[in-house]
Amino acid sequence: MPRPTKYRMVENLPKEEYFVPANVPKCSLDEVVLKVEELEAMRLKDVEELHQEDCAERMNVSRQTFQNIIDSARKKVAIALTEGKAIRIGGGHFVTKRCKFKCFDCGNEYDINVEYDKTKCPVCGSNKVMCSKKAEKCKKWCRCEE
Repeated sequence: MPRPTKYRMVENLPKEEYFVPANVPKCSLDEVVLKVEELEAMRLKDVEELHQEDCAERMNVSRQTFQNIIDSARKKVAIALTEGKAIRIGGGHFVTKRCKFKCFDCGNEYDINVEYDKTKCPVCGSNKVMCSKKAEKCKKWCRCEE
């Protein structure tokens, strides 16, 4: 029986979730699914230019697991680019320290950037805010205290 998959720590969630080649009808496209933790691995290694050991530590995985994640990510992106496929980012087995919060007065949903954001909405200043997980909005973005 294999070990259960350990959650990977993701610091940045993708701003966009779908990329398509130009001038190709979307209905005729095949797509490649890039997991959120695979995108994070590429960001840490290729954008921030960290050493593999530092990347693995930030994602809370072993160096070998990090290598497996980034190899998979790079292969998927290479296939999409060379074969003209769309890239959809989603899914995976991850958690993040950045919890999504919601203001019940103005409806604003936001990432907490400072401790103050847990008690006051950064848009309207209301104190009627709650972690989206507790509000049954999100179970995958964070692990808040229940």
